[in-house]
Amino acid sequence: MDAAQTIRHCIAEVTALRQQRTDTPAWGAAVHAVKALQSARFRGTYADLLACTLYAPAARFFLAELYGSADYQARDAQFGRIAGTLQTLFPRPVVDMAVALAQLHAQTEQLDHAMGAAWNDLPGDPAARYVAAWRQVGQPQARQAQLASVLAMGQDLARLTAKPGLRTMLRMMRGPAQAAGLSELQRFLEAGFDTFGTLARTRGAVAHFLDTIAQREGALLAQLFDATPVTCETALRQTLGQAR
Repeated sequence: MDAAQTIRHCIAEVTALRQQRTDTPAWGAAVHAVKALQSARFRGTYADLLACTLYAPAARFFLAELYGSADYQARDAQFGRIAGTLQTLFPRPVVDMAVALAQLHAQTEQLDHAMGAAWNDLPGDPAARYVAAWRQVGQPQARQAQLASVLAMGQDLARLTAKPGLRTMLRMMRGPAQAAGLSELQRFLEAGFDTFGTLARTRGAVAHFLDTIAQREGALLAQLFDATPVTCETALRQTLGQAR
């Protein structure tokens, strides 16, 4: 599939999942609870980065765009409606970024959707439910692929900020992107470029940030799949407490 077809396929998949949840409100509420807990968990896991002047913008970007509980329907609608326009309006590196974002979005929605399907039938507090739902869904390879996609997104943004003139070109695209109905993609790209462009000015900062994400998320995956439920629940409650 070319870029437009890939984006349309991913968005159609996400839209179908979202419709299922609309048709079954309890399922939708469960997925919302899963996403809210994951967002709070991220804030707790990276409380130190969020409190650091250097790393806070990148951590907030990841939280808002990749780990947050926001509703991305507006962005999805734009992507799906004029995916073909991306290839004529934006340079190839930006198109590749849009494809990667759509694929990551579909990966995340599939996993959250499955977690939500298990959520309401499970006992206990949110931490206990989360651990039980995680293990019921399983799919360790999909979880590893999701993490790899998140890290690749950060690496791509950092690499693209080093391309001469690309940020200026993006700024010049504001008007055409708005006219074409791609304001949400434009916002994401500008926020990502500015965030990682600033971080890249400090030697080793991007690598340290992404390595921290890789180490902590990798450790979390290992724990959720391999440690005892009680250990996982206790650690998750502690992390959520740090997010307050």
